[in-house]
Parts: sequence; structure tokens; C-alpha cells
Amino acid sequence: MTESAAITDDEVRQIDAYWRAANYLSVGQIYLLDNPLLREPLEPAHIKPRLLGHWGTSPGLNFCYAHLNRVIRERGVEMITIVGPGHGGPSAVANAWLEGVYSEVYPDVSLDEPGMRRLFRQFSFPGGVPSHVAPETPGSIHEGGELGYSLAHAYGAAFDNPDLVVACVVGDGEAETGPLAASWHSNKFLDPVRDGAVLPILHLNGYKIANPSLLARIPEEELVQLLDGYGYQPFLVAGDEPASMHRKMAAALDQAFTEIAEIQHGAREEGVTGRRRWPMIVLRSPKGWTGPRELDGKPVENSWRSHQVPLGHVRDDPAQLAQLEEWLRSYRPEELFDDTGRPVKELLAAAPEGDRRMSASPHANGGLLLKPLVLPDFRDYRVPVDKPGTTSSEPTRTFGAFLRDVVKANPSNFRIMGPDETESNRLGAVFEVTDRVFRGELLPTDEHQGTSGQVMEVLSEHLCQGWLEGYLLTGRHGLFNSYEAFIHIVDSMFNQHAKWLKVTRDLPWRAPIASLNYLLSSHVWRQDHNGFTHQDPGFLDVVMNKKPEIVRVYLPPDANTLLSVGDHCLRSRDHVNVIVAGKQPALNWLSMDAAIAHCTRGVGIWEWASTDGGADPDVVLACAGDIPTLETLAAVDMIRRLFPDLRVRVVNVVDLMRLQPDTEHPNGMPDREYDALFTTDKPVIFAFHGYPYLIHRLTYRRAGHPHLHVRGYKEEGTTTTPFDMVMLNDLDRYHLVMDVIDRVPSLGGRVAHIRQRMADQRLAARAYTRLHGEDAPEVRDWTWPY
Repeated sequence: MTESAAITDDEVRQIDAYWRAANYLSVGQIYLLDNPLLREPLEPAHIKPRLLGHWGTSPGLNFCYAHLNRVIRERGVEMITIVGPGHGGPSAVANAWLEGVYSEVYPDVSLDEPGMRRLFRQFSFPGGVPSHVAPETPGSIHEGGELGYSLAHAYGAAFDNPDLVVACVVGDGEAETGPLAASWHSNKFLDPVRDGAVLPILHLNGYKIANPSLLARIPEEELVQLLDGYGYQPFLVAGDEPASMHRKMAAALDQAFTEIAEIQHGAREEGVTGRRRWPMIVLRSPKGWTGPRELDGKPVENSWRSHQVPLGHVRDDPAQLAQLEEWLRSYRPEELFDDTGRPVKELLAAAPEGDRRMSASPHANGGLLLKPLVLPDFRDYRVPVDKPGTTSSEPTRTFGAFLRDVVKANPSNFRIMGPDETESNRLGAVFEVTDRVFRGELLPTDEHQGTSGQVMEVLSEHLCQGWLEGYLLTGRHGLFNSYEAFIHIVDSMFNQHAKWLKVTRDLPWRAPIASLNYLLSSHVWRQDHNGFTHQDPGFLDVVMNKKPEIVRVYLPPDANTLLSVGDHCLRSRDHVNVIVAGKQPALNWLSMDAAIAHCTRGVGIWEWASTDGGADPDVVLACAGDIPTLETLAAVDMIRRLFPDLRVRVVNVVDLMRLQPDTEHPNGMPDREYDALFTTDKPVIFAFHGYPYLIHRLTYRRAGHPHLHVRGYKEEGTTTTPFDMVMLNDLDRYHLVMDVIDRVPSLGGRVAHIRQRMADQRLAARAYTRLHGEDAPEVRDWTWPY
């Protein structure tokens, strides 16, 4: 990139002053406890006792922010920025304060010297703010503590946001992660008509924590070929001399934004349909730019030593203290802040106004823009159930018809994300009203593919999760559907989003956003055909580790309960909702009215299946999940015939959180209610969808816990039949009957022959599968007979 006269000398001076101010504030946050404007010589007492934070990436981020502000002012662009480098917190906070937004959100951190003192003191300080671009930072939708997700978040924010430009700074360390490498392909899903634009800024400062960064060390020609192959038009900005770099960056941004405007105009006004190469910036600048050049004879600026705290012993080393003071004074703070500590007029004028300030954008506080979904009445999609357990349906196919009309009614604020599994998970009805969006080459053999659409599929769970998070955080709604076993790929991303929601709940200025909804199908008990690798219900255990006010787990046992749960989740705010539901034909247990009542309770006695007659039961058979419910009721059928005098209570759990005490979770049950359902002294045989330990973990404080016996998945699986899968894990109906025999004292030894018969029937059922390759008819075709 050659230098350009895109900006005047006065503009260069203004941008440089703003950049110096942001750099000064960034350094001050890392080091200073007091004396924020160096009104007196720097002393050890002015330095924080623990030096935390990251300097290396901050000057480059401040450089980008200063130049993006110019673009906003001159072009009237609506823009947010996403900070990909992991510890860019000092920069984001500094710019929010310079724009005046930080003081508007936190009035005690005023735009003057006392406010600057508080700004510095709070950073990475007990009771203060984190070193990342955290939820507490105005203008942020991306925490950045874990690398790899910035670009996916950026594209998620741009989808269905036609007037927004998302500037995403990608750190060169972050660029080495798998999720980020896949995220470059997001441009194949961006529709220039209905979506906004993303401007990636690949910041190559050469180093990570202690190693050179990969993309900064390959030949420039190879780098350009790589980015060109991803479908981008890169504009290169490189150097270390500030005045020259300001001109280069301004010219590059002007070219990039002109290109964005031309692409959108061509698509929106002239009907251009071909895919264009979107612009991006490659910024190559020194790590720790403008910081200490060396320490003890070793390079600091433009080396890995500037990554975190370049001068680590300023409190006890006078030479380093003097070096820090020299560093701070090199920004000439007396030119940047007036006698009160307020930024001078020239700096304030460098920032956009009102909501155009990136730290004030409502797109970065998406709840401000959130509109409720227009939802059809889920009752209209009901499956008729005149008698429990006698008819079958495919629950997710039924739910798919409901989703079809959700998609149709919400064309610009609802999307379904998934890794090539929407049709596989029986949600294909949505393709009656929308396509999968894809802007690559389309062939006659493709079905339901188009250049625009509300379904997004790519074989990267990371991208699906990142897109959806960005979409939700900027004020829209969505659903992530996936095979249950492979949702684990985004365990860590789920963790980060749940942490974000936890923090934002304590920030009154953050408006609630739509919940992140997972629909997990093709689950462990119906992956008999794909085998052991596809059999894992452990995501539930991961989810249960998060704060109880954030997470919800639902296990609807049939189609009508899935409709009720799904409608509830789409209406909720600030939660992560996990729904596990089968796609294969399954018995219908509850009418719609009964399903609504049952889901509202979250847990309840199925009186039509119980034989306790409202009295104290001899045994409780509990279940959570569609296949555990099937096996439990099949066991109850046998028990009713084998032991007609035995009082059996059947309890079904839809909302897993109901098992916890109300002191532990908002949806939890008081002890008295739990004890009334499960008793305190009777055996409870619990058939569970996931790993048995989770139920014990949720109920260990209950009085009846010593009498609780849980059956679930115990890491046994292979390619086999559906019933053999439950037998492998001792969750089958015969084993549940044996559990009752073993745990109900009143049955005594007189039923030993029945127990043996159950064991023999298990053996016979397995032998049948080995001979015929399918389950025995009495198992496969069983229905509720009462």
C-alpha cells in the first residue's frame, strides 16, 4: 500500500493525538494506582502492587479504533468493532472513556482527572474490571478471553443487519486457531442485500506470548494468496513510523469502505448476483508499538517481551520506574488533557457523536433492539393423543412444522444454525419457506440452496455457535440444532457465552437478549446405526456446571411436550436452553393439554400409568428422556401383570433443574414437594437419558437420596439395534423390573423365578438381534395396553 493524500496534515495530527491519548490511557490502566496525569514525579506509591494486563496488542488496537472513528464521522457509517486479540481490554476501555460513553454508563468514572484515577485503579484490580474486553466494557459483544471466535461473532452480528459494518480485529495469534481459520469462509454466507458487511483487520504484530506468530512469518506473497483464496481482497498496511502509517491506514480504509459500498449498491440497486471479493485490511505493525524499546539490553518493542507487562519491576527498581515515567510522558499528556483531566476539544471532536460512537452502539447492547418473535400457536401443531402410548410420531418432525412457521413469520430476525443436520434431524419442513443460504457455486443437483435464506449449515460447530452468538448479542433470535454427541465440540464456546450472560445479569445497562437455544437430536439412544463414536449424552453434564440462573435442560418425552418446551424456550431471555429430543418414531404419551400442564410443572406423576391410587407407593419409577420413558413404561406394564398388588408410582421429569432444591436453582423444588413426589423412604428407580452420576449430583441433598438408584448411559455402545443399546447400558425394561425386585423388600425371595425370567428374556432379546439384525417384535412393536 503506497502512501496517499487521503487525509490532510491536520487530520493526521488529530488522529495521532487521539491514538496517543488511547495509548496513554492503556498504559495507565496497567500500571497506575494514582497520579494519573503525572502532576508530580512518578513514585513507587503511585504504582499498583500487582501489575496485570497486556500491552503488546493495545497500541495496534488503538490505532485501528482511531482510524475507524474517522470513517464513521466522514461517511456516516453505522459500525461496531470486535476485538479479537485476547487481552485487548485496556484499549477497549480507553476508547470507551475517550468517547465519553464509559462515564455515561459508569458516572463515578467521570471524564476528568478523578474519573481517570478510578479508570486506572479499577483495571485488573480487586472489585474492578477484567483485562479482557469483557461484558462490563461498553461497545463489546466479544469477551476475547478465549481465542478463535471473533470473526464468527462479527459475521453473526452482520447477518440480517443491512446497515451495519462490523470491524473485526483478528490477532495473529488468534488466527492460528481452528475456529478462526474456518471463520474466513463466513463470507460465503453473507448476502450483500439483506446483510451488513464485515471488515476483517488481520493485525500482524509478529508475536504471541513467547513465540513468533505463524501468519506474520510467511512470505507476503503467500499470505496474500491465502487470503485471496479465502475470497478476500486484502489491502496491506505496514510500517512503524506513525505519520506514514496514519496515511497508509486512512487510504486503505477509504478503499475498503468504497469497495463495501460498491458491492452493496450493486447487489441492492443494480441486481448484481455474483459473489464479490469483500475487502479486508492486513495491518503489520510492531508489537508493543510506542512502548519501551529495550530493557536490560534486550529488545522489548517489536518482540514477544512486550506481550504483557513490559516493565515488570517498576515498584522496586528505580531505573524501571524512571523508564515507565519516560514512556508515559512520551505521549505528551499535557497536550491531550486539560487542567481538569478532561480530553481536550480536539480529541472529543475525533470521536463520532451519539449512537454512532462504537462503544455506544445499540448493536453492541442487542437487547435494546430486540423485538419479540411472532410465534404461531404451538397448540395448532399438536399430535392427537386419545389414549397414551398407542400412536407414534417423529417429535422433531412435528416441531419442524412449528419452526417452519416461525421462520416464515420472522424473516429478518430468526435463523436456524446447524452443521449439515437440519434435514437429518427431521426439521426439513422449514425448507418449504426458506433455503439454506450459500453463496458458493450452485449446481442443478442442489436442493434448498440459495443466495439468501434463514437456515445456515456448515460443517463447523464452531462457526454455527459463533454466528448464532453474534446474531443473538446484536438483538435477534435463533436455534442451533445438532447431533447430541458432537455438540461437545463447542463446550468451551458454550462456557464463554454462559459466563457472558451471568455477568450481564448484574449490569443494569445491558438489556436482556434472546436465549441461546440448542436442540439436540440424533441422540445417544438412537445412534445405534452410527455406533459408539456417535453415542454421548455428556453435554448435559457440562451445562449443569454453569450458574443456575443461566442454564436450563429439557427432556421432553414426546412430540406434544417438545412443542410446549420449544415455544417456551423461544420466548425466554438471557438463558441457555438445552432441549434433547428424538427424531425417530416414538410413542405419543400426552395430549396437548396434558403436555402443557406437565411441562409447566416440569415434573409430575403420570397417574394413568401409576397403580398407587394416590396412596403411599411401594416403589417409584422415575424417568427423564424419551427412551428412558419408553423403557420405564414398558417395565411398568410388566410389573402390573407380574405384581398386581404392588403400588407403583410413575414420575416423569421434563425440566431437569426441578430435581435440585429451590435454594440451588430458580426452577428447583422445595424439599417438601420433592419428598411428596419421590417419598423419603421408598426405593426410587430412575431411568435417565444421560450419565447416571448427574442425577445423583442433583439430588444428593434430598432425604430420599440413599434409596435412589439411577440407570443411564454408562459408556457402553456399538453399532447394534436400538433395544440392544439400552440393554448394553442396563437401561432396558427387563433390567428395570429386576431393579424393582431387588429393591422392594416386600417382594422377598418368592419372586426369584420372575427375576430369572427377566434375565432370560434379556438374553433372548439379544440373541434375536444377533440372528435377525433387528429387535424382536414384542419389543419393537410394544404399545401401552391399558
